[in-house]
Amino acid sequence: MAKIVLKDFYAEWCGPCRVQTPIIKELEEEFKGKIVFEKINVDNKRDEASKYGVRSIPTIIIEKDGNVKERFTGLQEKKVLKSALSKLL
Repeated sequence: MAKIVLKDFYAEWCGPCRVQTPIIKELEEEFKGKIVFEKINVDNKRDEASKYGVRSIPTIIIEKDGNVKERFTGLQEKKVLKSALSKLL
């Protein structure tokens, strides 16, 4: 089975990130067991943020089998993210 990972790049001080968090949590419940969700604090994991070229937050990167399939910068609506995840299943 393909491994799908949603990487949520955020920071504690970021207002839009705080708005994005409950949306991600809802998706995590809906896709439980099908998709891996990772929260990546850019202040603590600068190397990983740099590796993915994250310049602004929130940034959400969706990978399938280690390949980036979708990239979103800024606050995203649940339906947008849900659609992107569903396409990869």
